[in-house]
Amino acid sequence: MKDFKIAVIGLGYVGLPLAIEFGKKYKVLGFDINTSRVDELKQGVDHTLEADLDEMHKATHLHQTNPQSGLSFSSDESDLKEYNTYIVTVPTPINHFNMPDLRPLLKASQMIGRLISKGDIVIYESTTYPGCTEEDCVPEIAKVSGLKFNADFFAGYSPERINPGDKVNTLTKIKKVTSGSTPEIAERVDGLYASIITAGTHKAPSIKVAEASKIIENAQRDVNISFVNELALIFDKIGIDTNDVLDAAGTKWNFLRYRPGLVGGHCISVDPYYLASKAESLGYVPQVILSGRHVNNSIAPFIANKVLKLMIHKKQTIKGSNVLILGMTFKENCPDIRNTKVVDIYHELTEFGLNVDIYDPWASAAEVKHEYKVDILSKLDITKEYQAVLLAVAHDEFKKFDFEKFHSNGAVIFDAKAVVDRRWVDGRL
Repeated sequence: MKDFKIAVIGLGYVGLPLAIEFGKKYKVLGFDINTSRVDELKQGVDHTLEADLDEMHKATHLHQTNPQSGLSFSSDESDLKEYNTYIVTVPTPINHFNMPDLRPLLKASQMIGRLISKGDIVIYESTTYPGCTEEDCVPEIAKVSGLKFNADFFAGYSPERINPGDKVNTLTKIKKVTSGSTPEIAERVDGLYASIITAGTHKAPSIKVAEASKIIENAQRDVNISFVNELALIFDKIGIDTNDVLDAAGTKWNFLRYRPGLVGGHCISVDPYYLASKAESLGYVPQVILSGRHVNNSIAPFIANKVLKLMIHKKQTIKGSNVLILGMTFKENCPDIRNTKVVDIYHELTEFGLNVDIYDPWASAAEVKHEYKVDILSKLDITKEYQAVLLAVAHDEFKKFDFEKFHSNGAVIFDAKAVVDRRWVDGRL
């Protein structure tokens, strides 16, 4: 096991924690094409807040005292040459047509093809559809390198299970699925991960099985959430509170306690499209998966229109009124803004002529501006008059927000997370 020299390609929410853990036991290079990202990590800073900075310092210090071990960072492709195990953790987004965008994955594979040597292993962690590793990525490596798959180089797949913002269920505490392109490589890959994952590993019988296991984890959650979101749409018309219904139904031991809400992020709102795309390429059009996506994508406009109706009911003027949205990230107590659905609420409200402010102490204003072309407040002015306040993300800071004050002044209060005292709420999801 000591002969592993590991290069982790992609230092986002998945790659960085992985590089740190491996860096405690092996010689590891954390690589990213984003030079500013590499620079901040070299300075001991992580804007994603996923890294344990003390552990990162220990791993990098280990390398400084002994260059044949520990963790270092680089954005220089040539630095990858001396490594023999490549772990790919780059993004797998979708395009504007909700189709898989494999460009980051294929570019990473092509880069590895320029560097790989005989006997090396390439392990993919990026979430994708079954078959992508062996049918899309490996051929790129073989074409660029001129090496033969499963003779000169080998592959593995171990799906990431990082939960952004979760400081309890961290990398080493979540059981890891592993796989390899041959029985021998499967054992080798499994042993590698078993050396850092205290929760243990599960060796899948094939790479395709490992790929499928990951993508259905998120598709299943998407469908389950879509069910309660559809209930919210129905119960709104009936005039009863969805969360009251779920609390009552939840008294039965086997009821699944999902709650309605916005479904964003890089995983649940994206991965089902990868599975659907693969199914369609094989001649099957999935019904349940795509219907779940349709329902969950309808929640942001539903919330926006509900706020408008509540404002009209309170005889508020729509055009020119001020609305405050609390929260921009895709989940609470986390700086991750990837695929946040809050921006959809924002655009829906601004189309009606409302002046919309967004405040989120967790989100980077520069990142939001770059990604969504939207300005968010750097500081909240509680003296400003708002005709509506919408809680979109349940950050701990917002649970202490003075909703009573704005409600008493006639503002509409909408709670999309069902955490605000009902006395001050006009509507909730």
